[in-house]
Amino acid sequence: MKMKTAPMGWNSWDCYGAAVTEDIVRRNAEFMAEHLKEYGWEYIVVDIQWYEPYAATNEYHPFADVVMDEYGRLLPAVNRFPSAANGAGFGPLAEYVHSLGLKFGIHIMRGIPRQAVHQNTKIMNSDRHAREIAKTNSICAWNTDMYGVDPEKDGAREYYNSIFELYASWGVDFIKCDDIARELPHEESELIMLSKALHGCGRPMVLSLSPGPALLEKAELYKQISNMWRITDDFWDKWELLYDMFSRAEKWCTHAGAGHWPDADMLPVGPIRQVYDVNNWTNFTQDEQITMLTLWSIMRSPLMLGGELTGFDEFTMNLVTNSEILAMHANARHSHQVWRREIDGIEHALWIAADTKGGYYVAVFNLGDKDSDISIPLADLEIYDGVNGTELWSGEHVEEQKSLSVSLKSHGARAYHFTYN
Repeated sequence: MKMKTAPMGWNSWDCYGAAVTEDIVRRNAEFMAEHLKEYGWEYIVVDIQWYEPYAATNEYHPFADVVMDEYGRLLPAVNRFPSAANGAGFGPLAEYVHSLGLKFGIHIMRGIPRQAVHQNTKIMNSDRHAREIAKTNSICAWNTDMYGVDPEKDGAREYYNSIFELYASWGVDFIKCDDIARELPHEESELIMLSKALHGCGRPMVLSLSPGPALLEKAELYKQISNMWRITDDFWDKWELLYDMFSRAEKWCTHAGAGHWPDADMLPVGPIRQVYDVNNWTNFTQDEQITMLTLWSIMRSPLMLGGELTGFDEFTMNLVTNSEILAMHANARHSHQVWRREIDGIEHALWIAADTKGGYYVAVFNLGDKDSDISIPLADLEIYDGVNGTELWSGEHVEEQKSLSVSLKSHGARAYHFTYN
């Protein structure tokens, strides 16, 4: 599936862990449709363990019973997703999300349910059974729901075909597949098999690989078989994690391209924390949130909101509906770090990207613990003639000049769009 821009949406994990319910998904979809869709936000993604009736937090229940059909295919727990009753699965919920002009996604784990293997369920469109295709020594280190699938066994491809056939029948537009991005090279053949099944199911779907950090030496494989892949483990609202992202972004930014993007993970903004409480606000300062959105946007990472959308305050809404920043996210090309250095004892980073509509995007970051005032020669950016520009967060006009004077808050950022006169 070739997309021109990296996906933008909402995922239930940061706020609800494994405990999200249908009413929560519906209200966030309604909010997105009313307030965010016009800015490009469009995916509503249900994260992990939607098939577990008693999931209540981000803590997994070891070896919990799961809901599945006779072919070992996982189904939504009806007590949490009532519209899934009578075998409807996620079809009715996806239809509702689509009626709002949005797209619907789900999280899955690599492999086949252990419960299906223990019960030795049939494999759809095959004379094989679950025990014959399971790779029981291939297990997730942090979740007990699944065994891996052995691609060398007859029936393995049929199993993966059957689950994506089911997801297509539900109207799923986005698959976040977990326990796979950093499992290479051991599970590379299973990943390739999964990708072929998804792309052969007859319905276009985004394929997102988790968790990270993905392996840089496998970048070309990720680009050929998926749309996005995590370059980090779970990203939370801690400055040290955001600071670390600059090194990851520098390594991965050159691999962003048509239909495939390194994924810096979700945006923990607004009210977050599993399980949701309106008082559990992001620990990022406002300047750190601006830095995060600026870096994610210039490097073209997918943008997936993690907070309860209906609890967003004015600052958060302004943050995620800044049309100029989102235009940079859509139109930046060939993004890269120009330099990262200390200026007057404070660490700074400078990034640049070409704009498909002409000119350049430039981002300046203060990675230090003090405010700073710096002057950046435009020659550092190989801009030798006079340009005019706009600072994208404030809207301030930048007159023709040979250097850029920037005032930055600690952990803050400024982003510019420059065009030639």
